[in-house]
Order: sequence, then structure tokens, then C-alpha cells
Amino acid sequence: MAGAAKRRLAAEIGASEATRFARAAATALVGRLGSDARWQTILAVSPDRFARSPIWPAKIASYAQGAGDLGQRMQRLFQAHAPGPLVIIGTDIPAIRASHIARAFRLLGSWDAVFGPAIDGGYWLVGLRRRPRLLQPFQRVRWSSPYALEDTLANLSGQRIGFLATLADVDGAEDYRRSAEHLGRRLLPRASRRDPD
Repeated sequence: MAGAAKRRLAAEIGASEATRFARAAATALVGRLGSDARWQTILAVSPDRFARSPIWPAKIASYAQGAGDLGQRMQRLFQAHAPGPLVIIGTDIPAIRASHIARAFRLLGSWDAVFGPAIDGGYWLVGLRRRPRLLQPFQRVRWSSPYALEDTLANLSGQRIGFLATLADVDGAEDYRRSAEHLGRRLLPRASRRDPD
């Protein structure tokens, strides 16, 4: 898995440290959200060959994301499951809590879509009501740019949209250092640790 996870982060802190972060972040997220009885948790894994890896908890189903850009892979997830509200979140947002997910599902009781905006212009959560039809909000989106949320919303003109809190994702070394308070100081690379003055 080294080299496949968090490429931008890997370029700044090294592939092995980025892989370690990706695994620790996913494990922490599953620990916080995976056993909540209010929803079923499914792991959507990329690259596909890691979908059956023993690193994932046996009690949680894992699926290969398949080919395509981020939007194509998310649309495939929305299409693959029975009708009803479905929420997709990223694993690189250490501040996600169960209360965020519960609120997303509450909003989908009356809204067509829900987003958790990210500080960088993207989003850490997208949810679709998927009734009476499945929307297709991911076409012509400039992924990994400050316009990702704006472009996605442009595809949902006329739909009722709800929003959650704005959270930070972990794309670069500075984000990674800030995430230490959520995931534990053990994730900080040795070179960036400082002794107290």
C-alpha cells in the first residue's frame, strides 16, 4: 500500500509516513463510527487490490472503488446500494464525529443532498437522499481544486441542499501536523517533533 495512499502528503512527508497516516486515520475513523447502530458502515477501498486486505476490520464490509476519477467512483457507490439515504465520507478528516453523520442522515430526511464542506474548497462528506431518483452531481467537477464543492453544487441546481460544519482534511504536511491532536502525537514524524521550551 506504500506509495498508493495520499500522494500529495507522501511527497511532503514520505510514502511510508503517509501510508502510516492513512491506515491510522482509517482505523481511528472506523473505531469512532463503525459500530454505531444508527447506520451500516462500509469501507470503499482504493486501490482495488487492497479491498480484501486483512488490515480492515472483519466485521465491516469492504468494497473496491473501481476505476475512474473520484466522482465516477462515488457515483458507483451511490448506484450500488438499495434506495434510501447514503452518505460518503473521507478518511482523512480527523475531526469527523458520529454527531456529524447523524445530522447528515437527519437532513437527508427532507433535503435532496447534504455536504460537509472542507476548508480547501472541497468536501469531506456528500450524502444523497436517492429518492425519488438518484442524482448525478459529479460530472465536470475539478477534483483536488478549490472549486470541487462549487462545481458539484452547480450540478445540483434546483435541488434542496443541506450543509454540515466546515472541517479540515489532511492533504499536506501542515494539515498532517495539525491532525496530531485528533490522532495522537505518535503520528508526527520524528523530525517535526519538538521538545517543550
